[in-house]
Amino acid sequence: MLTNICPKKTDELYATPILQQTAFWSEVKSSLGAGTVAINFATNGFGLNGTTRVDQLIHSDVLIILRQINRNHCVAYVPYGPELEPADEFQGIFLEELSESLRSFLPNNCILIRYDLCWESYWAKDPDHFDENGLWKGEPEQSSQEFRFNYNTEQWNFRKAASNILPSHTIYLDLTINREILLKKMKPKTRYNIGLAHRKGVTVRTMGLEEMDIWYRLYRETAERNHILLNDKKYFEAVLTARADNTCSPADVRLLVAEKGDAPLAAMFLVITRNRGSYLYGASSSFQRNLMAPYALQWEAICQSQEAGCTEYDMFGISPIPDPHHPMYGLYKFKSGFGGDIHHSLGCWDYPLNDEVYTLFRASELHSQGYHLT
Repeated sequence: MLTNICPKKTDELYATPILQQTAFWSEVKSSLGAGTVAINFATNGFGLNGTTRVDQLIHSDVLIILRQINRNHCVAYVPYGPELEPADEFQGIFLEELSESLRSFLPNNCILIRYDLCWESYWAKDPDHFDENGLWKGEPEQSSQEFRFNYNTEQWNFRKAASNILPSHTIYLDLTINREILLKKMKPKTRYNIGLAHRKGVTVRTMGLEEMDIWYRLYRETAERNHILLNDKKYFEAVLTARADNTCSPADVRLLVAEKGDAPLAAMFLVITRNRGSYLYGASSSFQRNLMAPYALQWEAICQSQEAGCTEYDMFGISPIPDPHHPMYGLYKFKSGFGGDIHHSLGCWDYPLNDEVYTLFRASELHSQGYHLT
């Protein structure tokens, strides 16, 4: 089914709305010390949906991030890839063939390929997996997920990862409609808070690298308030300064800040890739929260995305349902207020390349003890 499988330069990665599959993202990861690999491939209709038409090849590619887990072993991580999404019944067999094809292009000490799939979950398409209020019930137990995913594969080799890395639940806004309709589709409280922020004098502007300390102060405060892992400042500097303008898949990165006078109240990274604007990272101050600065900030990012020609906006990460006990419940409340459609993806799936070492790796992940081999 797959043909034309060969390595390519990362700056030749095809244009895509998926930020994590762009040449830009390869530049970010490379600047932080990670190895990156780009692989080209093609398929026909039979490989995607079972049709017999073979006269037209569909060309695609995949960006792989190599993560060294110790001095002897590494893993191949595919963030939100591959972009090409087959029909449900062909996804396992398609990914199996791709995985076997990738073996020869990966280091000999690579123990697995981890796909962080943004493909829509099978169970998000099944009405029986929603309750009477329209809320998603989630995936079935792991064994049932693996049975469904491996169906039609030859080796039944895929394993559901212990946890997801990138968000597997998000909200997409349709930006092809005008702003008046966008506002009407929001929850009344969200629409009111946007107007309130503007009436109270909150303004939004773009910051440069020289003001990274403003972002990082807000980000540190947010991380401490919500008890989340704190990334180093150099990570955000890499995102803001990486350049892929002369590649096939660049990105436009904007660091926006909402202020009242000289007081920064909220900030976020807006990234525009092809036809999509993405809310990548956000932070806010506990100071003057009554001014609703995050609402003005988010609305400005949506408007800037639309002005840039985007047809969709990715809110990037929510809890799967409005569960007050979920750590991302606050994000669900805030982001769902802007309207849009919730998307549940399949998340992380592993294709072991070394069964013995993978078994040890998986056990260490499940027990959250880290992974070390001598």
